[in-house]
Amino acid sequence: MSESRPDLRPVLRIDFPPADRLGRGKILLLELIRETGSISAAGRAMDMSYRRAWLLVDALNRMFSEPSVDTQRGGKQGGGALVTPFGEELIRRYREMEEKARLAIGEDLAWLESVRSSEASTDAAETVSKQA
Repeated sequence: MSESRPDLRPVLRIDFPPADRLGRGKILLLELIRETGSISAAGRAMDMSYRRAWLLVDALNRMFSEPSVDTQRGGKQGGGALVTPFGEELIRRYREMEEKARLAIGEDLAWLESVRSSEASTDAAETVSKQA
């Protein structure tokens, strides 16, 4: 019986020396803020604390000349967060870069898949199921 193996996929991370990084975690956080209108809810969806989510948003807002997220303090309507037009463009461009990278190395990924050990994929599947 053969188990379904997860597809190989490149993971894009862009380093901004000396210490900042842009990768799939921050982009996913932006996407979840867009969906939920809340840093707290986006953080919960990623199983992280509000503090961690806020620190990532703060890092994103400091990395660029324009903010990625605007926030509103609580009050009668409660607080909230909004992905800015710049943040939307950042999401779009990052996802395009991921797709370009995947297409550029597609032949190499196919080769890696063809020589991939079935034992390694079973170990990975077990690790993923334990994390869920």
